[in-house]
Amino acid sequence: MKALIIIDYTVDFVDGKLPCGEPGIAIENRMCEITEAFVEQQDFVVMAVDLHDEQDPYHPETKLFPPHNIRGTAGRDLYGRLNTVYEQYKNNIYWMDKTRYSAFCGTDLELKLRARGIQELHLIGVCTDICVLHTAVDAYNKGFDIVIHEDAVASFNSQGHAWALQHFESTLGAKVVRGW
Repeated sequence: MKALIIIDYTVDFVDGKLPCGEPGIAIENRMCEITEAFVEQQDFVVMAVDLHDEQDPYHPETKLFPPHNIRGTAGRDLYGRLNTVYEQYKNNIYWMDKTRYSAFCGTDLELKLRARGIQELHLIGVCTDICVLHTAVDAYNKGFDIVIHEDAVASFNSQGHAWALQHFESTLGAKVVRGW
């Protein structure tokens, strides 16, 4: 059994308040293709979406990044065509708010995966070297097999992106794939 975890592909992270910019825009079609394929194969699909409250002085990211993915704002909407794909298939996609880099931290993700007997996790989204990386590290530490779709991850930091791709393979034993 396998699952797809779509990480933080929102307006704020693609071209909004904390944008990947062109690298994030460039993966839009591939993000949608992979999501549609997993839904059609009836695999478990998770939309893991960053959530913050405005001016939260206790959140560690408040000191590191400008406000982003604020509850109730358009910046938290899924970017581009992925929003349309989600609307079409939302009965087959598990929406999960997350408040930390990792999709595992403070969420019920591991319980959902274990209940379904899922061992293989496919990760796509942004940012390669932040939220995708931290989710992959937690997945590794929890004993999951990891597949990263190189053509469906992006970052605003090209050096961090390249480093993370290498780290997924060499340190986490992940399979980094391009295409199917």
